[in-house]
Amino acid sequence: VEEAIGIAEEIGYPVVLKLHSETITHKTDVGGVKLNLTNAKEVAEAFNDIKNRVSSADFLGVTVQKMVIPRGYEVIIGSTVDPQFGPVILFGTGGQLVEVYQDQAIALPPLNTTLARRLMEQTKIYTALKGVRGRKAVDLNKLEEILVIFSQLVLENPLIKEIDINPLLVSPEGMIALDARVLLYPPNTKPEDIIPPAIRPYPSQYITTQSLPNGLSVTIRPIRPEDEPLVVQFFRDLSQESVYLRYFHSISHQSLISHERLARICFVDYDREIALVAQSPQKEIMAIARLSKVHGEEDKAELGILVKDKYQKQGLGTLVCRQLVEIAGKEGIREIIAEMLPENLGMQNLCRRLGFYMEKQEDIVRATLTVGS
Repeated sequence: VEEAIGIAEEIGYPVVLKLHSETITHKTDVGGVKLNLTNAKEVAEAFNDIKNRVSSADFLGVTVQKMVIPRGYEVIIGSTVDPQFGPVILFGTGGQLVEVYQDQAIALPPLNTTLARRLMEQTKIYTALKGVRGRKAVDLNKLEEILVIFSQLVLENPLIKEIDINPLLVSPEGMIALDARVLLYPPNTKPEDIIPPAIRPYPSQYITTQSLPNGLSVTIRPIRPEDEPLVVQFFRDLSQESVYLRYFHSISHQSLISHERLARICFVDYDREIALVAQSPQKEIMAIARLSKVHGEEDKAELGILVKDKYQKQGLGTLVCRQLVEIAGKEGIREIIAEMLPENLGMQNLCRRLGFYMEKQEDIVRATLTVGS
């Protein structure tokens, strides 16, 4: 009791006392949370009351926290393991009435800022978070960032079985976690007994920084969903000739930059394909290349690449495709094929430099590379 009083006086009244237990996670349900304690007498009474409400095996003491006056919205951010899909991320209305409101949405990790926003948009509380009845909006970009980091935490720590921050108090002035809990798998759990994520995480191991022959620094990395605005500009800057040589027919710029089409380009299932972008120091996308596994033939993939006109004939295409070939070997791909128009001499020269076998077939040229040969 004396230690709790000392901590309370050190951090300043009012304070909150919460049950500290390794067995009881929902502290409010057993009377294990005492709010707005304003003096030493109230702290002592709260300590003893909490201690008397649970067994000695469940009581490891109390935590003392500064009392935060709620001037915002209580939300919950959590994760649990689904028997089919592995870890799932939860967001919604939080607080003591979380089960009553039933205002929650779920998504599969990993999250990026776009997916985090879509998750929030599925809840009723999102309307309030945007600002309602004269109240200011909360920092939704910061909330996106928290969800992204939270999803990374879940993926990077597979021994987490359940975790939630409830409530996370969000307001225009900031955000603070008022309570949290973590439930781990037992220490003797075998790795094969842990259900893996349904979606493969972003393959950050494939990010490299290289230099073109002219000295320009280029970052080559897997594409992300949030790249869509940059990809829009990339396609706007392409000539009709470059579009025709890549897709074998003309496509209007309006069709090239439709959201439905760009979503398919930027949202990638990394188990099925790897798409790389080459990016300048100014964050401009200079090239996009893709390896797509052939359906039913997991060790074979099709190669496609587009280089922005002003960066063509500078060795960029060769640089990006060489990295894709290296990735193919690591991903278990044994054969890469590429098809191009006979007049696409640049692509033919690129394939020859990388060791592809070239064969003319009717109206196309087919290039084949055995990976690792």
